[in-house]
Amino acid sequence: MLYMQKRSIVTIFFLIVVVLAACRVGRNYERPALVLPEQFNSQPQAPSDSSIAGVEWKQFFTDPTLLALIDSTLKGNYDLQLALKRIESAQSYVKQAKVAWLPSLGLQATASTTSPSKNSLNGISLSSFLKTSHIEDYTLAANLSWEIDVWGKIKRQKEAALAAYLQSYEGAHAVQTELVANVANSYYNLLMLDEQLQIAKHNVALSDSIVQMMRLQKAAGEVTELAVQQATAQQQTAALLVPQLEQGIAIQENGLRILAGQLPGTLARNGSLEDIRMWEQLNTGLPAELISKRPDVRAAEMDLVAANAQVGVAQASMYPTLTLTGTGGLNSYKAAHWFDINSLFGTVAGGITQPIFQRRQLKTQLEQAKIARDEAAIRFRQQALNAIGEVSNALVSLDKLQAQRQIATDQVKTLDVAIEQSRMLFRSGLANYLEVITAQSNSLQAQLTRADVVRQQLSAGVELYRSLGGGWK
Repeated sequence: MLYMQKRSIVTIFFLIVVVLAACRVGRNYERPALVLPEQFNSQPQAPSDSSIAGVEWKQFFTDPTLLALIDSTLKGNYDLQLALKRIESAQSYVKQAKVAWLPSLGLQATASTTSPSKNSLNGISLSSFLKTSHIEDYTLAANLSWEIDVWGKIKRQKEAALAAYLQSYEGAHAVQTELVANVANSYYNLLMLDEQLQIAKHNVALSDSIVQMMRLQKAAGEVTELAVQQATAQQQTAALLVPQLEQGIAIQENGLRILAGQLPGTLARNGSLEDIRMWEQLNTGLPAELISKRPDVRAAEMDLVAANAQVGVAQASMYPTLTLTGTGGLNSYKAAHWFDINSLFGTVAGGITQPIFQRRQLKTQLEQAKIARDEAAIRFRQQALNAIGEVSNALVSLDKLQAQRQIATDQVKTLDVAIEQSRMLFRSGLANYLEVITAQSNSLQAQLTRADVVRQQLSAGVELYRSLGGGWK
């Protein structure tokens, strides 16, 4: 009869578990609707696998010095090292979440002796019945507790931990894409400063010859001291650029070395700005691919996945908790009998706990989890929109900078001719000294501008590569 009662209790308990297990809370993740263009700007439809984002940075960049700089930066940069540590931290939580459905098991050993007052009821009872003045108790027990995941709370916790891990993983990729782009842009800026320094030095030498020419003209009585002073001022303008550019070069070199986790110092290089060759075709692929290729967009989506799972966890916390507990071991009132077979004991219990009044804590947690999920969805949409905008801006920059480079090149050639002609006309008396100085000043500015335009064009190519999600492979 007792066996039948125990069997009925187990059957009823099992049926309760089955019924409750069918009532899982929380909804599975579904990507929010995104409004994406069919193509970037007015580019023709491209194959889905043609994006330069799939090209490794070792193939996208060709300059040996730049490749070595990127490689050393990826090995020594502290931001990337921190990102990798965040991956390790998230991975440990994933390991914990994977075994969260298992029961917890603890081992306890206790030994105690109690000597009650001889005038107390316990003392008199011990003396009368057990013929002793103290009580001994020795216990060695294992305690087991198992929360059955009937509402899917543990499953959602595992989903959240895995999504957090993937978010940190994609976050590290995002850090790498930024690093690769920063190193490339800094290197191109350094080459621009090198070229501008050479331009400034050349103009200082050219200005020196013009100053000498003005002094000869003054000695011949053809110009005044004012002409000499104007020519000298122009020479000083070009000379002032030299220490300014040398300062910029030193700071840029220090920045690149610090980015690589190295002490400040000089940076050996052999290339020039004109030696850098861009890809002839910078294909963007389809806008829809951007969601799956840009690490920061993927990280934002993983944040949304984790927030969605946390809503399920908060919902499950408001429902009954089904727990199985068990305790078993050895217990004796004498040390000599502690490990006797008759000292064995065991207890098994099952319980359901339903939160009733928690001062609104559980409801507030659910409300906050839903708000956090909505915020994560907004950030995901915002990140995707910003990515589309960055690609579009990079394409516009590439298109317009190509035209600017051609115009700047033509302008430099025109002003080079103007300098020669102004000097010839000045010697012939057909031009005044201001025309010579103006032609030289315009030529200096045009050459500096052209170097900057070339640097901007190279940086726009890097920006397109980064904005499409390239650089982490």
